[in-house]
Amino acid sequence: MTASDTAVEPPSGPRWLPSPMAVAVNALGITQITAWGTSYYCLGVLAAPIAAELGWSRGFVFLGFTVSVLVMALISTTIGRLIDRVGARAIMSLGSIIVAVGLYLLSLATAQWVYLAVWVLIGIGMRCCLYDAAFAALVQVAPSRGRQAISYLTLYGAFASSVFWVVGHYLEEAMGWRQTLVVFAALNVVVCLPLHWLSLSRRESAASTAAANTAAASTAPVLEGRARTLAIWLFALVMSLNGFVFGIVSVQLVPLLEAAGLATAAAVWMASMKGVAQFVGRVVEIVFGRNLSAMAIGRISIAVVPVSFALLYLSGGSFVVLLVFTLLMGAAQGVLTIVRGAVPLALFGAKGYGAVLGLIATPVLLVSAASPTIFAWIVDRWGWPVGHVAILASSIAAMLSMETMAHWHRRSTRAGVE
Repeated sequence: MTASDTAVEPPSGPRWLPSPMAVAVNALGITQITAWGTSYYCLGVLAAPIAAELGWSRGFVFLGFTVSVLVMALISTTIGRLIDRVGARAIMSLGSIIVAVGLYLLSLATAQWVYLAVWVLIGIGMRCCLYDAAFAALVQVAPSRGRQAISYLTLYGAFASSVFWVVGHYLEEAMGWRQTLVVFAALNVVVCLPLHWLSLSRRESAASTAAANTAAASTAPVLEGRARTLAIWLFALVMSLNGFVFGIVSVQLVPLLEAAGLATAAAVWMASMKGVAQFVGRVVEIVFGRNLSAMAIGRISIAVVPVSFALLYLSGGSFVVLLVFTLLMGAAQGVLTIVRGAVPLALFGAKGYGAVLGLIATPVLLVSAASPTIFAWIVDRWGWPVGHVAILASSIAAMLSMETMAHWHRRSTRAGVE
């Protein structure tokens, strides 16, 4: 370690303080619930009143969200590299400010071009402070326990939509959508900004990090060179195929369940079970998956997705079968959030982790933004059964791609050891 390295190593703090990882996980858990709920999920309860007041179609209102996701995709690699260069603490704090400014400006919007322009700003802010940035932050704070920290953080994230759809609904009824967005903007400044700045100021000791890196290298050396590049693109393909599936599910789960034969009230209730299943899936991963590699967890969770959608396709309207589908699919989605951060850490290590996540996120976000529109076009043209087949085919392709990647990774690592 050089003198310059020692100079920039953040202090671990007094012994009586909680570990840097514990502080970061709990603080980022609060900020992830708040940031996701106030930005990414806000239109879930505010789209209808916005459309009603301004006389816009719901499609146009949601176009703003699509624009924000496309912006996130386009800047993803750049933000990832900035996180590696200047640190997640600064980028996530800046992201909170940008989201707050964007939400406040959104509350003032009356023209369509202003509305879309503000969503561009919100998209920049979201990329700076949502999961990919938070995962990179945890790896910077605790490189030796990055996977564990990511798993714990995602437990919080499962509640974002549940909490803020309820909060947003009651705020909108009490004060209207514009003032609700002002409150959401204030929460990003009052809650997220200080927590990002303060909770990411400490890191685990250099000795702990060095020991963990040595142990990791001896058991599963990180990929370098052409193997690293190929693995990044293979994993991006896997996550993009899953992104097509879950991009549809995020906005079309209730219609999917209705098309399978459920009444609207039953479909809404069952769709709400997805969040519970996500949380349970993540708990199961933490408790029982600790002795499995990140790659093994990824293979299992991705294999569950086509099984669940096969149940949807073959359900025949059965309430019980559709409930099993929802629970399996939700649990798999919950674990896949962990896989998205854990597999790159296992394959590529902590060095340059932010840039790797940014590169992988680019095609995933693009596909996720486009998939609801593509799916709607498929259903309009050929009907729901063909739409179900399209989702099932994408999930099977993701599973086969993951198996191909796992097989290639085993061969490449064995060749490296030999």
